[in-house]
Amino acid sequence: MKRLLIMLCFALVFVACNEEEKKSETSRPDVSNQLMGTWKMVYGEIRENDSIQIKDLTKSDFIKIINESHFAFFNQDYQDISGFYGGGGRYRLEGDNKYIETLEYTSVEAIRGHNFPFTVEIKGDTLIQYGLEEVKEANIKRHIVEKYIRMED
Repeated sequence: MKRLLIMLCFALVFVACNEEEKKSETSRPDVSNQLMGTWKMVYGEIRENDSIQIKDLTKSDFIKIINESHFAFFNQDYQDISGFYGGGGRYRLEGDNKYIETLEYTSVEAIRGHNFPFTVEIKGDTLIQYGLEEVKEANIKRHIVEKYIRMED
């Protein structure tokens, strides 16, 4: 009888631990669903060689839209229509935070079709995207940090 009680206790502990593990797995938010939406850049930084350039967002809006399979972005300068640019394409998410954009639509031919790997983090209503943009054919090698806030529907 004592042996049966001990085995029953072990079984209960095992089941309880297993249920907690299942709860933590299912309650973990799906990053791909959190990525989907419309985002407005609030900070942009480019580190290239020995210089750091901070994007002046007082004169333009930079918007990124992400759905289940594609992303698109555009920059609208408030005072100069020639400052408008945009692009887009497919993306894939590997694991929780490896985000790879394939730029398919852009006016810059040297970067069209190129993959840009980034790390993404979502903290509340903020999307942080950072990584190395490197395209040897276009002589581009720069580290970027971009912070976006989710736009209300």
